[in-house]
Amino acid sequence: MIRVLLADDETMIRAGVRAILGTDPQIEVVAEAADGHEAVALTRSHRPDVALLDIRMPRMDGLAAVAEIHRVVPRTAVAVLTTFGEDAYIARALRDGAAGFLLKSGDPHELIAGVRALAEGAAFLSPRVAQRVITELSGDRMTRTTEARRRIEPLTDREREVLSLVGAGLSNAEIARRLHLTEGTVKSYVSTILTRLGARNRVQAAIVAHEAGLVTGERA
Repeated sequence: MIRVLLADDETMIRAGVRAILGTDPQIEVVAEAADGHEAVALTRSHRPDVALLDIRMPRMDGLAAVAEIHRVVPRTAVAVLTTFGEDAYIARALRDGAAGFLLKSGDPHELIAGVRALAEGAAFLSPRVAQRVITELSGDRMTRTTEARRRIEPLTDREREVLSLVGAGLSNAEIARRLHLTEGTVKSYVSTILTRLGARNRVQAAIVAHEAGLVTGERA
């Protein structure tokens, strides 16, 4: 079972997301929170595979909760439930450890796919959010490309290959099958890559892969 924590201060939103996730027999919502403090506390006690956090919550907002959960329960993948009006928070959420962005008003199948991908160790961006992420981070494209290429210089050829597949959104299991490696070996590669890049999670590493030109449709 994929164990999920859901945090949103609106009861109706939580009920809707819980109902959607409940259509997948492999997903279980194990805890619900109405604010950031409660989300952190419940994540520490329940240790879910995935935490879905709204941004605007009382006492501690979702962004602060992302950073705290990433610090105290790093094995829990944290995704931000967002709307089109919250683009300004994208960069901070990425920096603080968010592993995915899902639209509240998105396709229900997309929400389930996102939770599954996150539980498998992949990064997940709702397709409509992905373009916003690219726009948000595209300031000086040439400078960012140069910096990304500098950051990948210490990587071996195999590590760059793994990074390109992380950038394409593949999970550890999918990368293992693609490269004929064990999943444990892939996890080791990913851990080393994150350390060498100075990236906090797979989303940050995936962005570096894109900016460095390593991603060329590997998921196909």
